[in-house]
Amino acid sequence: MNILISNANDKPIYEQIYTQIRNQILSGALPPGQALPSIRALAKDLRVSVITTKRAYEELEKAGYLYTVPAKGSYVAEKNTQLVREAYLTQIEEHMTEILSLADSCGLGEEELLQMFRLLYETHA
Repeated sequence: MNILISNANDKPIYEQIYTQIRNQILSGALPPGQALPSIRALAKDLRVSVITTKRAYEELEKAGYLYTVPAKGSYVAEKNTQLVREAYLTQIEEHMTEILSLADSCGLGEEELLQMFRLLYETHA
């Protein structure tokens, strides 16, 4: 499991951990049933507070990405296809919001933006 923490990032560290683990689960890099490092081990590896990693794990569990077995550890939960779809839709909306902000900053209108998207979509497919 690869997690990179950036102090230059404006997101809190627990959120960086949450996002990176979630993305690895969604991509399949962390398969269902896989054990995650203990909260203490991950905190030590990342050189962050145990409280920080605990919060990230708790948020992942609340969102349904992990489950915890007392005295055994945390594991990747089985994928719920609707949950996965919702997570991807949320990521798409976040990226689109950023795109709209950037487009507004450089004066791109709706038609120009749609034309760029159509071109990218055609070359991607």
